[in-house]
Amino acid sequence: MVMMVEPLANALAPLASAHKVLLSPAGARLDQAHLDRLATLSDLVLVCGRYEGVDERVSEHLVDEEISLGDFVLAGGEIAAAAIIEGVARLLPGVVGNPTSTRTESFREGMLEEPQYTRPRSFQGWEVPEVLLSGDHGRIEDWRRQQRMERTKTRRPDLGKSES
Repeated sequence: MVMMVEPLANALAPLASAHKVLLSPAGARLDQAHLDRLATLSDLVLVCGRYEGVDERVSEHLVDEEISLGDFVLAGGEIAAAAIIEGVARLLPGVVGNPTSTRTESFREGMLEEPQYTRPRSFQGWEVPEVLLSGDHGRIEDWRRQQRMERTKTRRPDLGKSES
């Protein structure tokens, strides 16, 4: 089943000034830079296909871009739309409690985020790294930077960018 162009054209016509994104395996792979850009838009419309997708004329004439979650196929674009909504919403002012936290998380500066720890400081013999308990902000930041580089190199070498 392929969604027809005419009903989609009718649905999108009143939204002419909005930025329209078709969720599609043929689209550019979603990344943090996409979310950052989409978060700056005043009007965003996500168009979801189902089963075999949508008539090609939708992507050719009715949307501004196509985005994919990755190299796999879903039955529809709704899950991809939900991922974009969550990824964009958390970048909007007032959504995340500490607005600076979105500047230091994974995929910023081409790296994964450093490990996170909570209380208690020791659990079943597993310890929070002593440097994090030191109160020395310079040492803590150096540790965080080193952890970001090592974690990225080990777990996601495809990101390929780390601080020197």
